Amino acid sequence: INSEGRQIFLRDIWPTRDEIQAVERTFVIPSMFKEVYKKIEKVNERWNSLVAPSNNLYTWDEKSTYIKSPPFFDGLTMKLPPPESIKEAYVLLNLGDSVTTDHISPAGNIARNSAAARYLTERGLTPREYNSYGSRRGNDAVMARGTFANIRLFNKFLNKQAPQTIYLPTGETFDVFDAAEMYKQSGVPLLVLAGKEYGSGSSRDWAAKGPFLLGIKAVLAESYERIHRSNLVGMGVIPLEYLPGDTAESLGLTGRERYTIIIPEQLTPHMVVDVKLNTGKTFKVRMRFDTDVELTYFHNGGILNYMIRKMSQN
Repeated sequence: INSEGRQIFLRDIWPTRDEIQAVERTFVIPSMFKEVYKKIEKVNERWNSLVAPSNNLYTWDEKSTYIKSPPFFDGLTMKLPPPESIKEAYVLLNLGDSVTTDHISPAGNIARNSAAARYLTERGLTPREYNSYGSRRGNDAVMARGTFANIRLFNKFLNKQAPQTIYLPTGETFDVFDAAEMYKQSGVPLLVLAGKEYGSGSSRDWAAKGPFLLGIKAVLAESYERIHRSNLVGMGVIPLEYLPGDTAESLGLTGRERYTIIIPEQLTPHMVVDVKLNTGKTFKVRMRFDTDVELTYFHNGGILNYMIRKMSQN
């Protein structure tokens, strides 16, 4: 409202297109841009003197600790493989409620006693050169080692906060990555048990990429944060949900069992499937594929594989 009591709207003070163009013609001169771009290839001598490959494909530097070729497409075939049941999976982590993406995702500085630090030390780096996980997000080997490396992670196997877990075949305690590697070398799939609101907090892509690289095939939780559940689907990790009234406690799950998840060939959104334990116990869970599109991503092994196949077909 102006001093005369009249209402003033944005349309009353917003400049017209003609007024804007008049200012552009007066002050934003085309020759300014032509002058800048005419010199762009010559003005920076140091940049122009850098040696760069001329290949059409990126030339990976095997010695780089910042950028390496990611393994997301290893073993990718153009033909869609049929969905497979998860057989005799071990539980890598037995978690409670409100596990956040801060607990899951690599974040912050790289601790000197971490698996990521050992990886960098083996490549000749000193602690002052470790830098942060954010700066090394282009190196999957560092990021996988930083997954579940949060010192505030509470793992029921240990009954304390630590970025560690128990390697169940021997009962020994290891950093989460090291235990996952031992399972992977044995060809064993992995599962995470969790409570309510798994993946809460800010959305982070590495909170899904990291577990995928650790060999985690599925998460079984009471509920999920919406975006994190979608990110898990995008990486081909199955979000399983207890049926209403069921929890790990009510079902008597310790996490030390081995889990077989029966996945039929014909899948539908929100499908209920069977879980069989090596103890003989069987119970049902819901697959949190909420749409047909998410099922398409899962059949492809994740959204990355889906996009590669789609681009190749086009």
